[in-house]
Amino acid sequence: MIYFDNAATTPLLADVITAMTESLSSNFGNPSSIHGLGRQASQIVRQARETVAKALAVPSRNIIFTSGASEANNQALIGYALANRDKGNHILTTAIEHPSVLNTVHYLHERYGFDISFIKPHADGQFTPELIEEHLRPDTILVSMMWANNETGQLLPVAEIGQLLVNHQAAYHVDATQVMGKIPVHPLDIGADFLSAAAHKFHGPKGVGFLYYNENLHFDALIHGGEQEEKRRAGTENLHSLVGLAKALETALENMDENFAHVQKLNAHLLDLLKALPFYKNEFGPSMPHVLNLAFPNENHDLLLTKLDLAGFAISTGSACTAGTIEPSHVLEAVYGKNSPKLKENIRVSFSELNTFEEVNRFANQLISILKK
Repeated sequence: MIYFDNAATTPLLADVITAMTESLSSNFGNPSSIHGLGRQASQIVRQARETVAKALAVPSRNIIFTSGASEANNQALIGYALANRDKGNHILTTAIEHPSVLNTVHYLHERYGFDISFIKPHADGQFTPELIEEHLRPDTILVSMMWANNETGQLLPVAEIGQLLVNHQAAYHVDATQVMGKIPVHPLDIGADFLSAAAHKFHGPKGVGFLYYNENLHFDALIHGGEQEEKRRAGTENLHSLVGLAKALETALENMDENFAHVQKLNAHLLDLLKALPFYKNEFGPSMPHVLNLAFPNENHDLLLTKLDLAGFAISTGSACTAGTIEPSHVLEAVYGKNSPKLKENIRVSFSELNTFEEVNRFANQLISILKK
């Protein structure tokens, strides 16, 4: 199977597997225990936290380890909203967010009565700071926005929004899941109060991620129990996955520029090979080269995906977190409208630095063969 679904998850690096295996065989202490084995485990957690903090250029005390980006998003949104209702009742986000943000704010609306604004992009798919500015209100307490869209790769103006909120009371949450380990991610530079990511998007293990938080803000914990994570998130730490997260992130940072350039070339090479086919890109301004959303007029994407799968190619039609449903892409619907035929003719090809030009060649040949029959 040739894998082009890296926006959904990425394969573990060999060095990550080695580091985790060594940890599994030699470190079983509880990081909260005071004996030698516990202190050894606690040191591993501290080292992992310092690795993430160094990557983000923030103090290590401002990192909460979570089970992934979905939990991190929930922690930021629910935790802050419930703790700050005295400041206002309005939450602002975009219509193209990941389900872990969209469904969380829907929950806050349905369960607690928060007023939610879902901001759609312009008619051409572009997303400008003015769209957020137009909907800001005095009672807005939280703005949540992804850095890069998981279905199209579109880069949103996160730094500009951060600047817009400097003199506003709203806390600012940025979902950095699709950019972490691929480009420099520094919460302080973009004015983010919360920033979330998951290890499995940069060749680390599934089931572990983190949330950066501004220590000057008050927010409730979601998981109660022990005093782990500075009393922000109870539960014995996922020690071996933290080892994998740290190793994967270190490796990504060491090779960031080289990896990015390689993926850019893979993206351009595939587009060049497909020039003879009638297709268009669902691309709405500056985008990450790691995600390429292609559409083939009058071709059902479910059928196309199935044929490619049977031929040995793993791609998708959108977010992995909506896989198995019959709903069209909410991202494309926000641009084209719910009745557009464009919602059923796209596929998502997502690269990582582990992909090769030979794999792209084979994929392009297979795709052309299928579409020309």
